[in-house]
Amino acid sequence: QVQLVESGGGLVRAGGSLRLSCAASGRTYVMGWFRQAPGQEREVVAAISRSGGSTYYADSVKGRFTISRDNAKNTVYLQMNSLKPEDTAVYYCAASARTVIAAAKSGYDYWGQGTQVTVSS
Repeated sequence: QVQLVESGGGLVRAGGSLRLSCAASGRTYVMGWFRQAPGQEREVVAAISRSGGSTYYADSVKGRFTISRDNAKNTVYLQMNSLKPEDTAVYYCAASARTVIAAAKSGYDYWGQGTQVTVSS
């Protein structure tokens, strides 16, 4: 069973930055970050290939968020800059056993417990 442990969430003012981390057990997977705001569907934020050579970003975060990975540490990061109140959500790390990046929830096999990110105005 793959275990994903997120960290790095918290409260930040609009315009600020946070970095989320996700430590994974087991082998290297395609990884993604998702978020879910109250009353909303869980949506993809960013995804990264196994090698880190390919990435995907939702339009709402392009230019502000950066996904990266350190395979030696089996850890994926989400650097979030220029945060907005609408970025407030629980952020989830997810792992996919597929060989290509998936941008949909259905493409992921394992999920972390989530970490809260709150952006105040």
